[in-house]
Parts: sequence; C-alpha cells; structure tokens
Amino acid sequence: MMTSNTELTNFLVSINVLKTQSVIHAFLMIDRADFVFDRTAQDIYEDYPLPIGHGQTISQPRTVAMMMEMLEAKEGDKVLDIGSGSGWTTALLGFIVGDEGSVTGVERVSELVKFGNTNLKKYNLKNVEIIPSEDELGIVGEEFDRILVSAAASEFPHKLLIQLKVGGKLVIPVGNSIYEITKKENGELDGKEHYGFTFVPLIF
Repeated sequence: MMTSNTELTNFLVSINVLKTQSVIHAFLMIDRADFVFDRTAQDIYEDYPLPIGHGQTISQPRTVAMMMEMLEAKEGDKVLDIGSGSGWTTALLGFIVGDEGSVTGVERVSELVKFGNTNLKKYNLKNVEIIPSEDELGIVGEEFDRILVSAAASEFPHKLLIQLKVGGKLVIPVGNSIYEITKKENGELDGKEHYGFTFVPLIF
C-alpha cells in the first residue's frame, strides 16, 4: 500500500503515465490527501477512485495523470476544468499554468464548490477558483487554451468547441473513451480516441 504522495507520484512515473516534468512536479507538490474527505483513510494514495460524497469521486490517479499528459497545459494557459469535484485537478492545473495562467473549475454540486475552494486555499495558487456551473456547459462567451472534462458525456458536446481557442486542446471522456481534440488554425479538428475508461456521468 502506498503511504505518501511522493510514493504515488513515483509509482505513476514508473508505469509511464507521468512523463512531462511540469506535470510530474505538479503531482509532487499537490497532495491528493488535501482533496479527500477523510485524511486518516489508509487508501488515500492508492490507484483507484475514492468517494467524495454526492455520488461523485476523486478520480483514479492513473487516469488523472493520463489526462493531464494528454491536455499538455503549459505556463500562462487559460484553462477550464469541468467537473472539478474536490478541486484536485484544478489545483494540479493551477500549479502547471503558474501565476501567469488561470484555471476556472466548474462544478454543479454546490457543496463540492465550497469543499473544492476550501481545498484550493491550502495552496498559494493565483488566478485559480471553482465556480458553480450554470445551465449551459462550460462558460459561455469565454475561450480557453485548454479544457479538461472529468465526467463522461453520453455524446460529444459540440458547444464546448466554441469555448476552445484556435490551437487549443480539449480532453473529454465520452462513454468509455477519452478523446483528445485539438482545434487547428484552419478551424478543423484533430482527434484521438483512447478506449477503456469509466467515469461518473457528466450532467448539465
């Protein structure tokens, strides 16, 4: 059983799901234990999802690592994190984009909005917050360099593509697959599909 955040990060590097130095550093610095309900639980650092209440989970570390690598967020990026839950992915992204970037987490469960923002305060992250989701998916009228969705849509939500900047990247589960979508300079989309994942459903 893994008993520390460093041990978990080293495990994810050893199985080759964490590869990029900035993402590895974020995993080392942002402790998963700060985003669970029970810090005394013995399985905080195990490689599986954990319940955070309201029918939601903090995702499996391996899956989060893979999605962070797919997203390729970099310093200075403006990022949208949909389904932010307890704030773990929001904090990881905030560390990656740094003070010059920004991350907006969107969460539909009001209790988790409060919980996530409380967790974010444990870190000195600038321009990072979690807000309640509105009736529309994402934040209508804004554009982002990167969009991460941490819950599975039943069908591809094309509305999110309007919120993605040219040259930007969207990583989203649809059904049991994760899609990487890049919006190219000519407006066309370049996509990859990765099979065999399970997520809580995306509701909007």
